[in-house]
Amino acid sequence: MVAAAPVEGGSARSRFRAWLLEGLSDMAKQHPGPHAQTPPEHKGQRWWKVMCLTGLDYFSTLGYQPGIAALAAGALSPVATVVLVMVTLFGALPVYRRVAQESPHGEGSIAMLERLLSFWKGKLFVLALLGFAATDFLITITLSAADATAHLVENPHLSSALDGKQVLITLLLISLLGAVFLKGFGEAIGLAVGLVAVYLALNVVVIAVGLWHVLTDPGLIGDWTDALSAEHSSPLAMIGVALVVFPKLALGLSGFETGVAVMPHIEGDRDDTEEKPTGRIRGARKLLTTAALIMSVALITTSFITTLLIPESAFEPGGAANGRALAYLAHEYLGGAFGSVYDLSTILILWFAGASAMAGLLNLMPRYLPRYGMAPHWARAVRPMVLVLTAIAFLVTWIFDASVDAQGGAYATGVLVLITSAAIAVTIAAHAARQRRWTVGFAVIAAVFVYTTAANIAERPDGVKIGACFIAAIILVSIASRLARAFELRVTDVVLDGVADRFVRDTAHRTIRLIANEPNSRDLSEYRDKAHQIRTDNDLPAEDDLVFVEVTVLDPSDFEAELRVRGEVLHDRYRVLTLEHSSVPNALAALLLHVRDRTGQQPHIYFEWTEGNPFAQFLRFFLFGQGEVAPVTREVLREAEPDRTRRPRVHVG
Repeated sequence: MVAAAPVEGGSARSRFRAWLLEGLSDMAKQHPGPHAQTPPEHKGQRWWKVMCLTGLDYFSTLGYQPGIAALAAGALSPVATVVLVMVTLFGALPVYRRVAQESPHGEGSIAMLERLLSFWKGKLFVLALLGFAATDFLITITLSAADATAHLVENPHLSSALDGKQVLITLLLISLLGAVFLKGFGEAIGLAVGLVAVYLALNVVVIAVGLWHVLTDPGLIGDWTDALSAEHSSPLAMIGVALVVFPKLALGLSGFETGVAVMPHIEGDRDDTEEKPTGRIRGARKLLTTAALIMSVALITTSFITTLLIPESAFEPGGAANGRALAYLAHEYLGGAFGSVYDLSTILILWFAGASAMAGLLNLMPRYLPRYGMAPHWARAVRPMVLVLTAIAFLVTWIFDASVDAQGGAYATGVLVLITSAAIAVTIAAHAARQRRWTVGFAVIAAVFVYTTAANIAERPDGVKIGACFIAAIILVSIASRLARAFELRVTDVVLDGVADRFVRDTAHRTIRLIANEPNSRDLSEYRDKAHQIRTDNDLPAEDDLVFVEVTVLDPSDFEAELRVRGEVLHDRYRVLTLEHSSVPNALAALLLHVRDRTGQQPHIYFEWTEGNPFAQFLRFFLFGQGEVAPVTREVLREAEPDRTRRPRVHVG
């Protein structure tokens, strides 16, 4: 669906609506969904530019990750960070390189797992994963904005003027982020490239100065090694402790799911197809690998210099280095001017880190919820979704009082659940492809992330509680939307085979009469008795032709689906149209409208009443696509064709 251009001279309301839904056009170009009618044009951004977008989330964790590592592991922080880097390079990176290959349109591991499950259990499973994805991405927006506010408020030159205004400042930053996406995604990419380039350059300076101070003062390294020896009996014990505290450092893995989610924005080769976008996959793998290598070097070096150069007391809540270890070093060793520039860069990248999360949500949610019938049509548009997500971010910020620490558990839980699901998905994919070595390797990685996720939940159960709230909200909204859209004509296309098409053409010159039949044995007596009963109940002439229509329900949990119609002649005399769809009433209504449009005549269809409780019959229709077919078919036709003079006729005997 593409919104029409605003009509000149129209009302202010219509112009606003046209502007709001103009994003549907952008969505079709930037987020080609599963129902795209035309191949995507050769558009997109170079992979390194898109890396800057996802790097807003990934690289910005340098603003708080060294402090988290210092609080969790103390003097052992560099060793624990090495463990994190090993898991990154030999665990998360191979997993997501495989995810990029298996789901190159930005669906991520959710789509891979969706293929394994059908019926309602598959939809509910996807909704649960979407709940954790929403937790991850939305908390990325709110936590990063809150941390940017913390850097702003704690700057020595601004602290007195801004103290106590954290929530207001955070809401303002989130509003500005939403405004960027209302303006257009191209601006977000350009801004991301500039912010990441400046931020990484300033970090290189801080790291270089920090390493120089460590190397020119040999006593620092000696004191550190002495502290390690005093706290831990052997190197093996150090590694053991580092493995135990590793789950607390899991925020350092936060960029991978976002990296896959923004894949549709990567420029591919000119010969890429929607089914095989080889160039896009290659670009995504370069993005993931380059980002992981940059971050690995940065994490190890920053954890090393912050551990050796900053006293432990400064990392405690309220300490000068709490949540801003590198900013502390910038002020301490490079002066107030450079430190303020570093603060500004950190504030900007933390604020805009929500851009990668926003882009991920704008790509992810419209691929699933509208297709499941669990969101309104406008959920495929960019601008309405930006407004909704911004409003939710406002609510989360208000609930958590713009506290970084309060949101950390939910953030880590969302990140780890998605990475764990990705590891499980690629393990299953490798097994299905009979790649034994990869299967074993991915299974080991999955076990590591299962342990990490379980340990994180045990330590910070508030994270899974918040995730459960998101899941519950998504499920409730989805069910309400599905109920509201229950009677929509949800057939994407009607495809007739040659025999079915001939049946329609043969009846075009006379009254078209169809009999809705629920097939049983499909023997001669079934069709003979049904035809006789319909003729008797409706007083039809013996010479009128009758065509039977039978619907086979495939997956009733699907909302939109193509309708395939096959024609056959049974027992040398009865013409039967066999339909396959997710809902009997929708399939029949779509066929009737298609026949009307093909022949120019209003077809008649004949039903029998179904026995049973009306509410129970509605539930059968809602859950299983069947139920009381006659009145539901009429209701679908009534919504699809408001003009009674053109509406196909429904008869019930």
